Amino acid sequence: MKDIIKLLEEKRKKAQQGGGQKRIDAQHGKGKLTARERIDLLLDKDSFEEWDMFVEHRSTDFGMSKNKVPGDGVVTGHGTINGRQVFVFSQDFTVFGGSLSEAHANKIVKIMKKAMQVGAPVIGLNDSGGARIQEGVDSLAAYAKVFEQNVLASGVIPQISVIMGPCAGGAVYSPAMTDFIFMVNKTSYMFVTGPDVVKTVTHESVTHEELGGASTHTTKSSVADGSFKNDIVALKEIRRLFDFIPLSFREKPPISKTSDRPNRSEKSLNTIVPKNPNKPYDMKEVINKIVDNEDFFEIQENYAKNIITGFARMDGYPVGIVANQPLVLAGCLDIDSSRKAARFVRFCDCFNIPIITFVDVPGFLPGTKQEYGGIIKHGSKLLFAYTEATVPKITIITRKAYGGAYDVMSSKHLRGDVNYAWPTAEIAVMGPKGAVEIIFRDDLKDKKKISERTDEYREKFANPFIAGSRGFIDDVIRPAGTRARICKALKMLKNKFLKNPPKKHNNIPL
Repeated sequence: MKDIIKLLEEKRKKAQQGGGQKRIDAQHGKGKLTARERIDLLLDKDSFEEWDMFVEHRSTDFGMSKNKVPGDGVVTGHGTINGRQVFVFSQDFTVFGGSLSEAHANKIVKIMKKAMQVGAPVIGLNDSGGARIQEGVDSLAAYAKVFEQNVLASGVIPQISVIMGPCAGGAVYSPAMTDFIFMVNKTSYMFVTGPDVVKTVTHESVTHEELGGASTHTTKSSVADGSFKNDIVALKEIRRLFDFIPLSFREKPPISKTSDRPNRSEKSLNTIVPKNPNKPYDMKEVINKIVDNEDFFEIQENYAKNIITGFARMDGYPVGIVANQPLVLAGCLDIDSSRKAARFVRFCDCFNIPIITFVDVPGFLPGTKQEYGGIIKHGSKLLFAYTEATVPKITIITRKAYGGAYDVMSSKHLRGDVNYAWPTAEIAVMGPKGAVEIIFRDDLKDKKKISERTDEYREKFANPFIAGSRGFIDDVIRPAGTRARICKALKMLKNKFLKNPPKKHNNIPL
């Protein structure tokens, strides 16, 4: 027995060394942690239970039969984050460059299947050179197995991808089908075809960072939901995000104790909206003053900044926040902001997270660029997402809610549960000036008359009371009391049940 135990320990030690000390040092030299170091930082201390430590590839071509490393380039298993169950895989770049083989993929699929069965999220730490060339089509088939599992798991359990090194070619499509993608600045990149191929085909000269770095994917492509300065910060922030989301679609989000009183009044909100309707203000300030302890985890912070999305808590209960940002494009909806918000709303609905919407929107952004780009289709994604959502939906109109954008932003007409307005709210087909110039176009030359008509229109429509008289607004509330009203509404909606008509699946306008 002693000999067997000694052999076991030797094999464990060899597996834990990955590609050996020289390659570990090279990994550290790039400012990157090893696969196992990442898991140690991500999970609670001593909670990790590793699976398939001794798995090896079965390839015999190109001398691979003599080149085997236990674990085959990926560390898999389960553990806890702040005491809550999670499954994880961490690709090991020190072993075959983290390349994916049939055995490597089988390890990932195995934990994903088990995660679905027990109802626990999967976090993937990606650091791979792509498909293992020596295995040819077998490695491609292996990728497809992972893709299939990503699709089957979608909406069943949360899936989070952290890109912590290279992720290129077919490898990018697995993270792309997960719920969130985060990257590490300067050490991670994602692209379908690399700089060399791009140069050959299109004659463009571009670096790895320019083509698929964290900056590119958080500001231009919207592929990534956020980026962090190094591995340590990234893993710390993933732990923070994890605390907002439920373990599966069968559960509600985790409630946390808070020292922030639910009935706290915030008097500064009474004056945050400028008297001049054309003057902007920072909607993030509104959000931070209302949510628990100013703790707001923003998603896609650097993309489509005219809309804000992210997670917060209200009286300890996790919520998703969607808000127009008057500081950027006056808070107009456009193609990018519609797609960004629609995806976020759908995630919240998948996993029973109530949605709070702050509205200050003058309409959809006009112009040929938007129309040619398909704003009609893209704008309808957000409309579709809000209408489809059955989770509690609470809407606060702080100022402008004009035209079709009023409808789209979680209005009462899209099954909004509780819709409030501040006294500064303006709910109308369009702004007073534009409306008057259309209705009274024959009087355009008479500036005095137009000014009087504009004042008349503003008095009649640029307030929340007409909508309130129709029942489209449940109440006009004092801004200072917004937090208390939201907390009460969430408590009332705690056991809300709404079911969509039976169907195979819907056909969202992609």
